[in-house]
Amino acid sequence: MKNIAVLVSGNGTNLQTLIDAAKYDLLGGGELCLVISSEKEAYALKRAAENQIPTAIVEWDKYKPYREAFSAEILRHLTENSIDLVVFAGFRVILDHSVCKTYSDAMINIHPSLVPSFCGEGFYGLKVHEAALEKGVKITGATIHLVNEHCDQGPIILQKSVEVREDDTPEVLQQRVLEEAEHTILPEAVKLFCERRIKVIGNKVFIRHELAD
Repeated sequence: MKNIAVLVSGNGTNLQTLIDAAKYDLLGGGELCLVISSEKEAYALKRAAENQIPTAIVEWDKYKPYREAFSAEILRHLTENSIDLVVFAGFRVILDHSVCKTYSDAMINIHPSLVPSFCGEGFYGLKVHEAALEKGVKITGATIHLVNEHCDQGPIILQKSVEVREDDTPEVLQQRVLEEAEHTILPEAVKLFCERRIKVIGNKVFIRHELAD
């Protein structure tokens, strides 16, 4: 059994996907043990409460620009709850190296583009899809990657592509990427981790086809 924490800042649709997957035992034995929000009004907190998942609020507005203190408080909650895997699901704050060091190769993030396109600081939410449409790309998608101290630069675990249509708006494209890519590959990546099928060598992730002993 792997204890999972989900870090959120907003609506929590990807959190809901994990909650639904857990109900059908599709997380490889992982258990959702904690939801931490950087926003006190995040709807994701209500989703967690409705499913009896413990929550914590660490408001970024009360800490910024003191990222080290904010990160230390996040780390305290993670260690006190014996968390094995940290999932960033729409979490809008970059944590410092102390968290990355403690949870090296045990933190994953979902990003709504095919990294390395439209990623890094400033690329979040609708901004990602606005940039994709402005560039005129024909294919976009979502990426699950390991988290390190550099924004959206950790080794890639999974990606899934999504068609961009001529009449897309950022909002319509965002919803399609959510439904067709993010909600598919996030539970899959969590399952791979919990079944110990992810192996990191240098800057690359390799996935075992068989379960680890």
